[in-house]
This record gives sequence, C-alpha cells and structure tokens, in this order.
Amino acid sequence: MDWLERVTAGDTVMSPVRPGVERVEQPQVQVGGLHISPGEVHIRSDSLLTMPAIFSIAAGGGMLLIIVILVLLAYRRKSHENDLTLKRLQMQMDNLESRVALECKEAFAELQTDINELTSDLDRAGIPYLDYRTYAMRVLFPGIDDHPVLRELEVHGSGQVGVEKALKQFAQLVNNKVFLLTFIRTLELQRSFSMRDRGYVASLIMTALQGRLEYATDILKHLLSDLIERNLESKNHPKLLLRRTESVAEKMLTNWFAFLLHKFLKECAGEPLFMLFCAIKQQMEKGPIDSITGEARYSLSEDKLIRQQIEYKTLTLSCVNPDNENSPEIPVKVLNCDTISQVKEKILDAVYKNMPYSQRPRAGDMDLEWRQGRTARVVLQDEDITTKIESDWKRLNTLLHYQVSDRCVVALVPKQMSSFNIPSSASFPRSISRYGVDVPFRSTPTSPDSPHSRVPMLTPDLESGVKVWHLVKNHDHGDQKEGERGSKMVSEIYLTRLLATKGTLQKFVDDLFETLFSTVCRGTALPLAIKYMFDFLDEQADGHGIHDMDVRHTWKSNCLPLRFWVNVIKNPQFVFDIHKSSITDACLSVVAQTFMDSCSTSEHRLGKDSPSTKLLYAKDIPHYKSWVERYYADISRLPAISDQDMNAYLAEQARLHSSEFNVLSALHEIFTYVSKYSQEITEALEHDEQAQKQKLAYKVEQIISAMSAES
Repeated sequence: MDWLERVTAGDTVMSPVRPGVERVEQPQVQVGGLHISPGEVHIRSDSLLTMPAIFSIAAGGGMLLIIVILVLLAYRRKSHENDLTLKRLQMQMDNLESRVALECKEAFAELQTDINELTSDLDRAGIPYLDYRTYAMRVLFPGIDDHPVLRELEVHGSGQVGVEKALKQFAQLVNNKVFLLTFIRTLELQRSFSMRDRGYVASLIMTALQGRLEYATDILKHLLSDLIERNLESKNHPKLLLRRTESVAEKMLTNWFAFLLHKFLKECAGEPLFMLFCAIKQQMEKGPIDSITGEARYSLSEDKLIRQQIEYKTLTLSCVNPDNENSPEIPVKVLNCDTISQVKEKILDAVYKNMPYSQRPRAGDMDLEWRQGRTARVVLQDEDITTKIESDWKRLNTLLHYQVSDRCVVALVPKQMSSFNIPSSASFPRSISRYGVDVPFRSTPTSPDSPHSRVPMLTPDLESGVKVWHLVKNHDHGDQKEGERGSKMVSEIYLTRLLATKGTLQKFVDDLFETLFSTVCRGTALPLAIKYMFDFLDEQADGHGIHDMDVRHTWKSNCLPLRFWVNVIKNPQFVFDIHKSSITDACLSVVAQTFMDSCSTSEHRLGKDSPSTKLLYAKDIPHYKSWVERYYADISRLPAISDQDMNAYLAEQARLHSSEFNVLSALHEIFTYVSKYSQEITEALEHDEQAQKQKLAYKVEQIISAMSAES
C-alpha cells in the first residue's frame, strides 16, 4: 500500500535490479486518472535512409561522375579531331583553288594556242558563213530543209495556169494593207490558230514580202501598235510585251531583224560568235566527252558535267592525208578514252578545218584504219567482236580498248559494206582477249592496194537486251551498285570544273557581248534597223504616257536581244555551216541565258539554291548590265532616221534579195489559211468600212472559187 501511494504521488518507481545489470528507469504514462508504465522504450534516429541505400547512392554518384568525365574527354577529343579535320579541309580547299586556278590558266593558254592555230590562216572570208537564202530559211523555218518557197510552184493536174493566175490576184490582196491586217487579226482570234500556226504564217508573209520590205515594215508597225494597245488594255504588266512569241507580229519582228541584220552579222558580229563556238568546241574536246549521255569533263552546264574522275591520256595520232597519201601525215590530238566515232570526227576537223561542214565527208561514211607497217591494217569500230560486255552492259570501244599508243599512224578510208575478222597480226596486241571476248582470227592476204581488207566482225547475238555505255553508266538504270556510289567522292566537288571552263572561255564571251552592245563595231556603223525600231518603241511609249525607263529598257531588250540575238547565240548553225554537238549546245545555252540576264532590269537575288548557270556569271552580269545601259543610251543619242532614208535602205535590201524565194509558192501556202478560215475572213471584211469600199470580201470569194475550180 505504501508502494502504490508513492506511485500515485508521481514518484518514479525503479524496477527491481538484478545483480550486475544497470538499472534503467521506466517512464510513467498518465491517461486520465490511470498511471501506466509501458516498460523499456528505445529511442532511435529520425533518418529515412538505410545504410544499403546510402551505399547505392554513393556508387551511382561515382558512376555518373565517371561518365561525365568520359563524355568531357570524348568531347574534347572530338573537338580536337574536328579542328584538325577543318584545318585539313581548309588546306584541301586552298589546294583545290590553286589547282583550279592553275588548270584554268593552263587551259586558257592551251586554248589560246589552239585558237591562234585555227585563226592563223583564217580571215573573215574563211569563216563558213551560210548564204543568205539558207540563213533566212533556218531562222524563218527551223528544221525544214526542203520548203515549198525554195522551188517553183507545182500543181498536180492541168490546173497550173489557172492556179498561178488566181495566186497573182491573191498577191494583189496581200499587198493591200486593209486586207492583210484584217486577215492577220482574224486568224489570231481563232482558237484553232495555234502558236505554231502564228509563227508559220508570220514567216510566210515575210517571205512573200521579201521584195517589198517597206510595205512589210509598215504592216509590222501597225501590228506592233495593236499588240501594245492590247497589252495595256488588258492591264498586263508592260514589261511582258514581246516576251513570248504569242502573236504573228512578234515572229514577224524576229524575221524582220533576220533580214536586215544579215550584213551586220557577216561584217561584224559573226566573227566573235564563230570564235566563241570554236573555243567552246575545242575546250570541250580537250577532256573526255561521253558519246552516249553527252556529258563532258569541261562544261558550262551543270546538267552536262561528268561528275566522276575519268582517267585519260592525250595522244597525237599521225593521220594519212586522205586526199594524197604521199603528202606529209597530219598530226591529230585525241584522247585514249575517245570512241572510234569521236576519233573520226576529230580527224575530220583537223583535215578539213577550213572547209564548210556540209562539204566534208561524214564520219559515218568513213572507216578508221590503224596502220602498222605497209601490210598490217586494222579497221577500228565502236562495236565489234572485241567489245567488252559485263552483265547486261556493253561498253563502246575506245582507243584504249584497242591499245592504240601515241604517234600511231591512222587513216580514214571509205566505209566497206562487207565485214571481216581482225587479222592475226604479230604487231597487233594479243592481250585484247583480256576484255572477256574470245576473239577468233582469220588470216587473209593483203596488200597496200587493198586497204579495206580487215574489218572487225560484229556479232549479231550480242545486240539483244544489252545497254550501251561509254564513260559513265546512265544513272536512270537501277542496277548501279550502292557500293560504287558510296565509294565516289561527293559529286558537287566537280562543279569547280564549271568555274575553270568559264574562266577559260571568258575572253570569248566578253568579246561577243562587247560587240553586240556597241554602237560602233570594227568600223561598222549601227544597223539602221536597230535605231529605227528602238525609236518606234520610244514613240509608242510616249504616246501611251509610259515614262518608266525600266519599261522602255525592257521593251528594247525583248525586241532585239531576246527576239533575235539569243536565238543566234543558241543556234550558230543558223549563221555558219557547222555542226553543233549536244555539249556545245548546252554551253551556248548558258551563254545565251547570261546574255538575257544582262539585258534585264530586275535584280537577281542569288543563294546557295540558285541554279549554277546563274551563280556562274553572277559577278559578271552587273558589268554586262552597264554595257547594255550604255548601249541603249548611245542609241537614243544617235540622230533619228527619217522615213525617207529608212525606205531607201529597205528598198535596197529588198532589191538585193528579191529573188531568193518563190513568191507564188509562199502565197499558195498562205492561201491554205484563207481557205480554212474563209467564212471568218469574209465576215470580218464585210464589217470593215474600208474593206467594204474596196469590195475585198467579194474579191476573196472570187479567188476562193477560182482556186476551188482548179483544184
């Protein structure tokens, strides 16, 4: 009882203590009026982490630290490697620029040497100009060699006299301004009168009026006035005038300039144009040209650039003079990667360099002989039994394929109809069998008097299902191995060749542009036609209140450079008796595009995605534009040409070429359109007041009836 009272009083009760054990006081808990001792209480730390967790975190942190250190070390190493790579690339770019500059300098020096050799015995009389008729026909009717206007009118049956009589009456109508203008305007209103028809009718009219250029010029001015009026009424942008050949007037303008600038071409502009063509041709042929794709090592056009490294060597062959075998042999530079046809073309160029192309032998009509001594003669061909075939690809034969070496003697001989096997000659390399073809040989007697006795035999069964290639396989075919593609360098690296080619040809492009944008050329005054037409356009602009100099500039650019000069630059075969290859055509197109850009007033914003043709001459175009502006300003300052002086000039030009074309044949071609649209033309004449007074509709009906009766 005494013990309980002490507890109640709040005294601490000590538990009984065993001997050797430290006594631990037990706390008391009071709940209401009840006091309880819970026994022993152990107080622990308030930490939530256990020791295993602490060890895991420490290990993870250590690993993360190690990873960070490794990443930093790798980044530093990669940065160092990138710096080294950048330095190497910079060194490679510097070396590349040096090589391009050196290649450009050497190529230009070689080209100048070749051009000097070409022109040493070539004066203006030696340039193969086409005669006026052929030149005019190629401009007026491109692609048509045998046109009716070149020959006498031929009418089937017995109606020749009647048809000629009716056509003479029709000629009177064509020489009537009211009829001709109504006729042209009516045709242009017809939906079925196509763009091709517009150009064709324009050329026929200019051909029929070749002897009356004063009248043709008057008609042209009326049509151009109508065109300007329609352009402004339709609220089209004035700069679009004469941009495209959408009317008879625009094609007539091209033909008008073609007639009147022929003399200027022969006396002035033709020479730099011909030299540019020769320079492009020779520069292209200095490097490999794929005879299948037309791609070349040297090019101004990205589309025609070989984007691979082609190994080749320049060879000098000694060609027997085909006109006299006893005369000295002619050295000809070729490439060992050239096909046999390419070699024949180069030999013909060297042998007949001062002869018009149309008068030369054709490469397809000739065989190439490789002569080894007086008796061993082998005819080389693009394809024969030695042609190398891999899978479904057949590669054209080259000089390297035949193992033709430097200074070998070759000859061009007329092609033989029969074929023979390659002779088993001791001097002919027998390792030709390494091309994978088992070549059978047959020995037959030969003599110097029988030069065509050895021709490789073409095996017909090799022709089935085989794709032909020369230097590069056409990428359109999907069988090119990815490994081959991956092993090649980035193709854009070869775009530097465009720059090298451009630098080589720069002088010749500058000479041509400077000639065309000059009012005084080699002592030749500016053609009257240019001054007269430019003044006419200025008068039209004044009459319509157009004072924007950019619009006037654009009209003149669309009138002459775009409508005539660009066509001539792209097609020098219109002016000269030459052959234009596909690679030369591509390069001339780049020059023509540069010429057009130089005449434009708009600023061309160029970037990395701009066409290479724009980027190639980007730095030169502002300089050329200053030439154009000066040219137009100089023309404006020249004294105006009176109508009397212009008519006298036109009459003289008409007199010189009045008999070039058959007028009746031209009228007969024009009359087909009168027959086709007779109802529309008659109605238009009946609604025209002046035509009514002259009874033109009735006259047309009479001529139609007469022509129908004769036919």
